[in-house]
Amino acid sequence: MTVVAAIPARYASTRLPGKPLLMLAGKPMVQHVYERAARAKGVSRVVVLTDDARVAQAVAFFGGEAQMTPEECASGTDRIAWAARSWNARAVINIQGDEPLIDPEGVSRIAEHLAAAPDDPVVTLATPASPEEMENPNAVKVVLTRDGSALYFSRSPIPYPRNEGGFAPLKHLGLYGYQREALMRLAALAPTPLERSESLEQLRALENGIPIRVLVVERGSFGVDTAEDLERVESLLQSSQASSKA
Repeated sequence: MTVVAAIPARYASTRLPGKPLLMLAGKPMVQHVYERAARAKGVSRVVVLTDDARVAQAVAFFGGEAQMTPEECASGTDRIAWAARSWNARAVINIQGDEPLIDPEGVSRIAEHLAAAPDDPVVTLATPASPEEMENPNAVKVVLTRDGSALYFSRSPIPYPRNEGGFAPLKHLGLYGYQREALMRLAALAPTPLERSESLEQLRALENGIPIRVLVVERGSFGVDTAEDLERVESLLQSSQASSKA
């Protein structure tokens, strides 16, 4: 199966303008994401999708592949669907362009699942949530069915911990794999009420009866949304580089 890892990377950002090109440990953020995605097993191609020539030029400079997409694409999913119409791909993985610490093993898990379970239209990841993450609206929580499909995603702490020994809290990781048909269907659907209420695009799939398989992994990463996040990632990357040289 041909699986493409797509990295939507918009230049514009309300909190951090030019976010894909912000430097981290000597490299632009998008390069860290690209190089980690390229290390994943089961991925045949990695491509950055952008609406800004500066991002495309930066990707070309470090030897990566970039494709220009229209500015009017409303979301990363829309951007990927627009590009994927010209791809010979059976499945696509959506990798957020602001996650420079993305785990290649997580990408591999999704790629391998897409190939092994073609009847699962959408696949994503979750990891155990800490108490702090349960109270943080920027950390999206997910609850599952008994067979491992998503019941609901929320920015609120779910499930409510009324009794001990219940469902272990899970934090959703913003990494998605789509079978081609599911990707095209999702991109053609209008935003839904729960999606608008929570500002979570994945709820569009659930509200339209499209199941999302959730694979639970031991560790995750986090996105760069603020200047504080940028400083934290910079510190982690520098520490990692220092350890590898020791």
